[in-house]
Amino acid sequence: MVHRSVDSYYPLLALPPVDDDAAEGSTAHTGAPRADVADTDARGTGGRKKWTKAQKKEKRGANKGRKFGKVHDQLELCWRVANGKICEHGDECRFTHDIDAYLAAKPGDIRFPSITTISNVPPFIMGTEEDNSAADDSLSSLDQHATCPSFAESGFCRLGLKCRFLGAHAKRDVSGVITLVEDEEKRAQTALSATELNFVTADTLKLLRSKKYPRPITDVYLKDLEAAKGDSNGPEEDVAVGEDNVAMDAPPSLSSELVAKRTGNSDPSAQTDTPDVLSRVQEKRRLNWRGKSYLAPLTTVGNLPFRRLCMTLGADITCGEMGLATSFLTASASEFSLVRRHPSESIFGIQLAGNKPSTMVPTAEVLGREFGDAGGIDFVDVNCGCPIDLVFKSGSGSALLDAPAKLGKIVTGMSRALGEIPVTIKLRTGVKDGRNNAHKIMLRAATEWGIGCITLHGRTRQQRYTKLADWEYIKQCVDTVRAREADKGLSPIPIFGGGDCFSSHDYWTNVSSTGVDGVMIGRGALIKPWIFTEVKEHREWDISSRERLHHFGTDTTGVNTTRRFLCEALSFQYRYVPIGLLETLPAKINDRAPAFKGRDELETLLASPNSQDWVKISEMFLGPAPESWSFTPKHKSNAHGEESQG
Repeated sequence: MVHRSVDSYYPLLALPPVDDDAAEGSTAHTGAPRADVADTDARGTGGRKKWTKAQKKEKRGANKGRKFGKVHDQLELCWRVANGKICEHGDECRFTHDIDAYLAAKPGDIRFPSITTISNVPPFIMGTEEDNSAADDSLSSLDQHATCPSFAESGFCRLGLKCRFLGAHAKRDVSGVITLVEDEEKRAQTALSATELNFVTADTLKLLRSKKYPRPITDVYLKDLEAAKGDSNGPEEDVAVGEDNVAMDAPPSLSSELVAKRTGNSDPSAQTDTPDVLSRVQEKRRLNWRGKSYLAPLTTVGNLPFRRLCMTLGADITCGEMGLATSFLTASASEFSLVRRHPSESIFGIQLAGNKPSTMVPTAEVLGREFGDAGGIDFVDVNCGCPIDLVFKSGSGSALLDAPAKLGKIVTGMSRALGEIPVTIKLRTGVKDGRNNAHKIMLRAATEWGIGCITLHGRTRQQRYTKLADWEYIKQCVDTVRAREADKGLSPIPIFGGGDCFSSHDYWTNVSSTGVDGVMIGRGALIKPWIFTEVKEHREWDISSRERLHHFGTDTTGVNTTRRFLCEALSFQYRYVPIGLLETLPAKINDRAPAFKGRDELETLLASPNSQDWVKISEMFLGPAPESWSFTPKHKSNAHGEESQG
């Protein structure tokens, strides 16, 4: 409940509720009037017309098919020239080599505000008036007071003259020539700590596109499945293919070197009799995750910069955005970008979605070979919980809950292909309400399939994000698995719960009452990323509006990509209600407070559901949005006008 007084409200608007499906899985600041509610009624008295049923339906749900174009410089400078190098194309280069002309047309440097310059009253950023002493006398776009985040972290900026914070690492010499500055000492010190991991090579992409990428483990495994299927006269569910659901008499077609890498056994004699030996549960890296906080894989918003933010606020385990197995196998560059890892991510995994062993197993083998041997991934998670129609209807995500035999074949094959890298699964309680079956899947996963960790979201696919998560059922599942592990003398695997965690109180109450090893946090982190600090310190943080304001590249394209994802993050964070305004603690994630006025004007702005205001907040940090830039919010209820543009 929100503490309120008569004069503390903005005029309340009959806004449709937000659909939370975006956490799994066009609008602008043009000042246009809202299109959802008429300004006056038929009598012209200034009242509001009621929405018709059709109008209400039109304004609910998500904006599908959103498109975000890239914003480029008015004059494009050659990348090699921008970094002080010689372009091999010379006069035939399609980009300009005229540095002075480029800098004259380039927008001025962005001066990122420090926390000390943020105010809680308009214009919110102090010291924004023109500072003539900061700009180069002969080059108005250069601001010597600018701070480049890339240069500050690593001692150099790969974008050179194209950087929108250029004044931080460029100077004009006595002859008038602009030179780029590098901090060699810092660059050497941060060569490892600031270098992202999991880059795929052009040769690998070429092999994947031409379907020539070698996958010996997958080939053997799929042949085993075909042989087992042919030998079985019963239904698919009853196919017995060995201890790990894999045929034990597979042909010895794997090289000893590859098997050694995957199984962790480098002794050649150990491969003499069984060259295709499987990677058993005891050979897997054990996941000691008890007491660790886990940031859920989140589509769109759960990108690398957001994960880095959560790591600084206390998250222990991170997982990349859900990637489609078929897209990896077709060498999609955008899909491979989802597996990028920052060195600060101490425990990092990749989440895959797919609907059959013939795509999931080879994808696991590719990822294990390209990134696993180099320490780029700590686990691979199989998505068995995504409720989105597009994913479900393809047989992926939560559809696998109704196909346990297929799921078993998928995870067993992936485990074999990944060697010592553990496979984890993320489940929902079931597909339809009243038909929970997660407890059955969890038993098989823990005792038969060799799963490294299980995460259970306490809702069915049918519920999506409505109603409360069923933590009582999560407790029953944990108790069932622990009892079976004890009966079989198996070491317990980590089990995480999920659903509605929005405070330190929620987290620790659920851990103590259900026996889970931890709680995976999704929407709670989107709305208040500092929840990980609350969990670590066992407290509720009444964070101020100034503290709440906290890299995709620093050129024009990168800055406006950052702007887009900042607006995406604000589309969740506006729903945070400050603790100081609550009547009762703790807050619940499914509560929807009425429109309210904050304790200061910045707090009120941060609570705005209007996407136009999110763009205004981005301009406080990234400068004015270009005229050609636009932002379409995920949810129609946040579209308070026409498309939000610069």
